[in-house]
Amino acid sequence: MKVAILNPSYGNNFVRVARWAARSRGRVQRHPEYLLTAAQVLLNKGHDVIFVEAAARNMPVEEAYKTIHSFKPDLLVIHATTPSIYADIKQAAEIKRLTGCKVALVGQHVTAEVRNTFDIGSNVVDYILRSEYDYSLRDLADGAALNDIQGLSWFDGTRVIDNPNRPPLDVTGLPFPAWHLIKPEWYPDAGKRYPFLTLMTGRGCNNACSFCRDPQMMYGHTLRNRTAIQVVDEMEYDIKLFPQIREIMFETDTFGANPDHVRQVCAEIIRRGIHKKVGWSCNMRVNTDLSVLPLMKQSNCRMLMVGFEFGTNEALRVIRKGGVSIEMGRTFATTAHKLGFTIHGCFMVGAPGETGASAQATIDYAKSLPLDTMQITGIATYPGTALYKWAKDNNYILANDWSDWLTPEGEQRTLVSYPQFTAQDINRYVDMGLKEFYLRPGQIWRMFITIHSVGDLLRKIYGLGAFLDYFWKKAVGQKKTSGPSSSN
Repeated sequence: MKVAILNPSYGNNFVRVARWAARSRGRVQRHPEYLLTAAQVLLNKGHDVIFVEAAARNMPVEEAYKTIHSFKPDLLVIHATTPSIYADIKQAAEIKRLTGCKVALVGQHVTAEVRNTFDIGSNVVDYILRSEYDYSLRDLADGAALNDIQGLSWFDGTRVIDNPNRPPLDVTGLPFPAWHLIKPEWYPDAGKRYPFLTLMTGRGCNNACSFCRDPQMMYGHTLRNRTAIQVVDEMEYDIKLFPQIREIMFETDTFGANPDHVRQVCAEIIRRGIHKKVGWSCNMRVNTDLSVLPLMKQSNCRMLMVGFEFGTNEALRVIRKGGVSIEMGRTFATTAHKLGFTIHGCFMVGAPGETGASAQATIDYAKSLPLDTMQITGIATYPGTALYKWAKDNNYILANDWSDWLTPEGEQRTLVSYPQFTAQDINRYVDMGLKEFYLRPGQIWRMFITIHSVGDLLRKIYGLGAFLDYFWKKAVGQKKTSGPSSSN
């Protein structure tokens, strides 16, 4: 079968496959590793596949139409998101008109909103591949009977049919992503050495954070790790395919959850000498076994992206950040800093029960930690998550339709608003947090003295540009909103 996989554009710098589908404040892009893993599954079965990376390349829709039209696919696969769902279906409709292909949608949003997606996409959407879709897509392309494809929702001409869920797959059987279909240079990120590539060491998460989409909608609450041999095999493959990459980012949310796995991966990196060829970074939780950090450093782990989240234990408890406390976060940051890691802190504002005092506590907490960089955002409420259901049941969601998940400028929008702490309050403290953290003389000096190469300088310039662009676009947007023309 001829399969076209489209990662559609939706305004400049829209980050489609990140945890927050929006134009990120850091103006970063994320590699579509899950789409490309599914693409390689298809290629391994002999199917003819093209991948159109329109999102990261800000590709005009007409160019995407032209590319896919010339390919003449039998099946179009689109990764759809909450804010872009109407535009995604509109693009699918045009491609279907041009080629006569079938249309399948994948991703967290369509998994959570099967019926609504078929309603919006009437006469356009043929299939929704729910949750972990690698093998569901394979079966569909192979021509399996529709009734037999696990994880498939489909329209039989009169009604929507939901086939049984597909059990979590064995991640050790998955191929490496079809990285040859993209270029690493398409994915800038001021926090990473450029160019870089992402790598998934496993899927699933043992935790139950109320706001996090992927465990709830896609990969489940059981961590399934690949073997250390497979992880390092992929590192070697990446370096051979793209000799220019300077860093590999272990994008798995919970890389540090299994200390034995971490030790095995680090030991294998060192045994093969990979640590002398390329550095790596990873996501971490603050309740990671600290004894793994020295070996991680020895194996050339450079940066830790750490989910500190909030500056009060009450907020951490409310969002179900199990086994984590602000004291634990401080110990983790201090230990990692002493070992020489670059630390990027991830924070939010807007937990249930949030007040101005607790939001300021999060900002003060971030400033008190030995962090090199940080990000802060209003807490995300995506369909399918426990937080979304709770907020919707209590009438705390502001959105009228899915497009409200973004501002008119394509920025992240806060959609939860409480009686004691409104969406405007959340946005104000997000911006306060960014300014208070980054505009401190000590922080500016810290970022300056960590410039050790031309690449470091270029990353810092890109990050500064993203910072200024975010606040400039926000100021322009506020001026338009408050101007005379908007009051009529």
